[in-house]
Amino acid sequence: MTELHVHLDGSLRPDTVWELAERQSIALQTESSETLAEMLTVPADCRDLNQYLACFDLPLQVLQEPEYVARAVTELIQDMAAEGVMQGEIRFAPQLHGSKGYGQKEITEGAVQGLREGTALCPGFRGGLILCCMRGKENQNANEETLRTASAFLGDGVCAVDLAGAEALYPTSGYDILFNQARKLGLPFTIHAGEADGPESVRDALRFGAKRIGHGVRSIEDPELCRYLVKHQIPLEVCYTSNLQTKAVGTEIHPIRKLFDMGVHVTVNTDNRTVSNTTMMQERKLLQEVFGFTEKELDIMENYAREGCFL
Repeated sequence: MTELHVHLDGSLRPDTVWELAERQSIALQTESSETLAEMLTVPADCRDLNQYLACFDLPLQVLQEPEYVARAVTELIQDMAAEGVMQGEIRFAPQLHGSKGYGQKEITEGAVQGLREGTALCPGFRGGLILCCMRGKENQNANEETLRTASAFLGDGVCAVDLAGAEALYPTSGYDILFNQARKLGLPFTIHAGEADGPESVRDALRFGAKRIGHGVRSIEDPELCRYLVKHQIPLEVCYTSNLQTKAVGTEIHPIRKLFDMGVHVTVNTDNRTVSNTTMMQERKLLQEVFGFTEKELDIMENYAREGCFL
């Protein structure tokens, strides 16, 4: 299997979070790693994207040193490979890991080291890192540094960049200068779009030159846009469970079946394994049970993912 959309800080092992918190004297509001797992997982009655994102606070706290970032990447690769995912692109925002004074270059070096160790431990696994820029006017300088860092490591662990964060508050249209710089640096990129905002967000991402779209489920609201996605074979990194939890779409109206039947290159992803309490096998099973996808159709989506890899 191939996974295109998985966040590092949303996919940590609870035992590892527990151990790293103890090492760094980070106070935990729980008495065991078992109850900690509940804190790291979104509640069943999750209200919205903001409550979903709150689950990332503690994982980010424990990942503020290169060696801990390296460990997290290695363990995620092991977890992916254990369920049969043998090609994966792991994303994270190096600018969010600087509270102890480490720069984006040092944090990315740690992630690259973890990638090397993970692939060595899991023969046959192919992996890459996607560095996320973050929405918000205050992140402009950090985003520019992220692009420079990605450029320095491109082909040496890093395979692309991304834009993540509060899509509805900070529209994709405001990042044309940033992605103009990305193009000048020769950086491939995907963009979170069409999740918390409408199809115009996807249109802007494509206008900038995005080769894939993170989520993109609200493309279904624009038939002309869907036809464009089909014609140009633009992969959508769909994360079914996560989409329901963040209220990007409702259970009864998730468009993955309609998009697939239209010929859009939808792919299967977890988004955040720990936060969403899911795996690739579970996502595939849900798509079979809820939408009646056959093994053959899941294989078609797998081929879309392989073809859409930045690796």
